[in-house]
Amino acid sequence: MSAITRRLTTAQALVRFLSAQYTERDGVRRRLIAGTWGIFGHGNVAGIGQALVEYSDVMPYHQGRNEQAMVHAAVGYTRQLNRLSAQAVTTSIGPGATNLVTGAALATINRLPVLLLPGDYFASRVADPLLQQLEHPVEADVSVNDTLRPVSRYFDRVTRPEALIPSALGAVRVLADPAETGAVTLALPQDVQAEAYDWPEEFFAERVWSVRRPAPDPGELAAAVAAVRAARRPLIVAGGGIHHSEAEEALKALVDATGIPVASTQAGKGSLRHDHPADLGGIGHTGTAVSDGLARTADLVIGVGTRYSDFTTASGTLFQNPDVRFLNLNITGFDAHKLAARTLVCDARTGLEQLAGALAGHRVEPSYEAEYRAGKERWERVVLAAYRADDDTAVPTQTQVLGALDAVVGDEDVVINAAGSLPGDLHKLWRSRSPRQYHLEYGYSCMGYEIPAALGVRQAAPGTPVWALVGDGTYLMNPTEIVTAVQENLPVNLVLVQNHGYASIGGLSESVGAERFGTAYRHRAADGTFTGAPLPVDLAANAASLGMDVLRAKTVRELRNALAEARASSRPTCVYVETDPAPTAPPAEAWWDVPVAEVSARDAAVRARARYDSEVAGRRRHL
Repeated sequence: MSAITRRLTTAQALVRFLSAQYTERDGVRRRLIAGTWGIFGHGNVAGIGQALVEYSDVMPYHQGRNEQAMVHAAVGYTRQLNRLSAQAVTTSIGPGATNLVTGAALATINRLPVLLLPGDYFASRVADPLLQQLEHPVEADVSVNDTLRPVSRYFDRVTRPEALIPSALGAVRVLADPAETGAVTLALPQDVQAEAYDWPEEFFAERVWSVRRPAPDPGELAAAVAAVRAARRPLIVAGGGIHHSEAEEALKALVDATGIPVASTQAGKGSLRHDHPADLGGIGHTGTAVSDGLARTADLVIGVGTRYSDFTTASGTLFQNPDVRFLNLNITGFDAHKLAARTLVCDARTGLEQLAGALAGHRVEPSYEAEYRAGKERWERVVLAAYRADDDTAVPTQTQVLGALDAVVGDEDVVINAAGSLPGDLHKLWRSRSPRQYHLEYGYSCMGYEIPAALGVRQAAPGTPVWALVGDGTYLMNPTEIVTAVQENLPVNLVLVQNHGYASIGGLSESVGAERFGTAYRHRAADGTFTGAPLPVDLAANAASLGMDVLRAKTVRELRNALAEARASSRPTCVYVETDPAPTAPPAEAWWDVPVAEVSARDAAVRARARYDSEVAGRRRHL
């Protein structure tokens, strides 16, 4: 190390270090940590808080209202930028730190980078126990931050200033690695944050982390090409890895050359434009009839950048061809080997380009193309029927809300959702016009993700119209970042759908024999039963009280006008609509395994169990 040193506190050194980290892919350089979200308490105010003041010229600060929401905002930001730039989140110790766990799990499950900087107990133990410290009777070095270990891809507790050097380098390595990335946690004892140290000047030098595009192994590529050439009914399952790799054009080139159709997971939707003749829409439990029909007869399933969640595979019941085999192109061997697949462990764009080159001259049979194109046309008629509103003065249904939004958005708009009944309707019906328009967090399906994620997307793409779609149940989980949107002047649009309860889980509850118990918002009578009258809750007034402009829409016509007005606004705007609860979405085209009570004295559960036993019999293990 150089003899030249700089005396800084540990927190100051960390902020300076982070401000000099960059990623580079395809010759484009970005700041790795572009800003820091924070809520301050005694565990971080004198350390990280002071450092952010000291270096506000190089590290932008964003004030949040809820620690979990700050992580969601950071996740929305990095997803919009294809994981090439991320944000940090700092909290105090205690509840501030434990509130990070849900956001960390969401980030890691979705393979999205976020840096977490929670405060921790005194490393010196001079104040023991301090306020909010967890005392463990047999493990004195445990703190509440250890709850972040299983949901982090990298975790360290920095108990001495000089330990920050290897720890910080390890943290950014994981953040920038497309195969390893996720939540990264550096737990920072509050006394160490404020302790000064003579840091080697090299620690603060600009570092560029190359985001690799590994190529496929030649042997694996040859085997993959042979498998595709031998298949008569191949089907591509496009996952989120296509977007992360910016591989959309490579996918289109492969599909244009070979005619292989594409079905998309929630994370992969938009990999092809909706009007491409080979784009069949969503796949799995919330998929389209044409996608799921082809999946049942496919003899080769080509998974690109997908984790194969239970929604995608219909809990192991979807791919029913006795001779079906899998070919998985993924940057991680962990995901590539799922379903006993042939593997192409490589970057999605590089792998698709090489696969297309090796398949030159190969094309699926014309009869297969004609079959899936006809299926796509039939499904488009289903979409139009769900969107259509014959009476502009009627109360809109939920699918008509999507139809009205579809008529307003441009190619550049981003639509965000995560939980409830909307993900199913969107996956089946939404017509994606650009790679980043469809933003569904369905790895963790976290209620309360949408509003803070919209802030992150808007930060990542200034000037882009952003729509957070939420039901009343989701809104009540996490509306606090509306205040942040107003404070930061982020003109996001909120579409708030009021249906008086947990509509999605209510329908699931009924289907599994739980009789919609605990899923509606209703008055409780003196005898303990719930009455039919909805609660007199005005969520539109709540959004207005937090600083949003609010447009109330009671009819289809009013809804269309309100959406257009919101899109043209330069302020955070909420479009509030109470929907007709009559189901208008197409039913599920594939099963999803939610275990049903094996024995019960109630008829609803007995009937549900009989249906369950019938469906579960179709499950396959692909070995």
